[in-house]
Amino acid sequence: MNTEELASALLPTIEPALRRVGFAFVDGATMKTELSRAGALDDWPAFAASWNDLAVDTYMADQGRYRRRRHAVYAADAAGIRREAHRPHYQALEYNALHGGIERWFEPVDACWDSGQSLPTVLRYCRDLFGALAPSVSTWHVETHQFRIEARPGEQGLPTPEGVHRDGVDYVLVLLIARTNIASGTTTIHRPDGELLGRFTLTAPFDAALVDDARVCHGVTPVQAVDPDQPAFRDVLVVTFRSVG
Repeated sequence: MNTEELASALLPTIEPALRRVGFAFVDGATMKTELSRAGALDDWPAFAASWNDLAVDTYMADQGRYRRRRHAVYAADAAGIRREAHRPHYQALEYNALHGGIERWFEPVDACWDSGQSLPTVLRYCRDLFGALAPSVSTWHVETHQFRIEARPGEQGLPTPEGVHRDGVDYVLVLLIARTNIASGTTTIHRPDGELLGRFTLTAPFDAALVDDARVCHGVTPVQAVDPDQPAFRDVLVVTFRSVG
């Protein structure tokens, strides 16, 4: 399916919400169907299992050890999506007062997934959807983040320790990979003045939040272990698109 066909297919569901209110919650069954329009997902179980091999984020201002992640950078345009040389993740203090203003180096997303099916499908889907929303953009700077937020006995995990925020990009996809033995983790969407626009919880694989980052702010409430004697974590794939041409 080419970009025009995909954009047309998305019109009845996701694109109108993003245009109208600046965000969309998409249930897992719908999101999986929409992703499948952009390509195959046959290696999804193995891709999801790769969240078991994430390194601890050592940049946490609260000294917490509850966040694990990997990171990769791509360029996307009409010709395709290309992995770029590994580089640090950087956010201005304007967007991340807690961890911004410094270069943060994370372990890279394993390059094997670039030649797989699921990750390229997700990236193509985002390129086509966000391209339909911003047709004047020819080139995108893309970052992908594999996140695992862990909850331990007596210690909650903070998906967004910086609080309600913007990422300083154009569009964001948050795609749930797995949710194991946790309570809460509710996504909230706000106007820049703080007014609450919506709240929902990603609970099933492929549940997704899509955000127009220039128009709204987002945050996620802390997660707690339901059974403190068992592993408890929230795995998501975050993809951001920022126009560069």
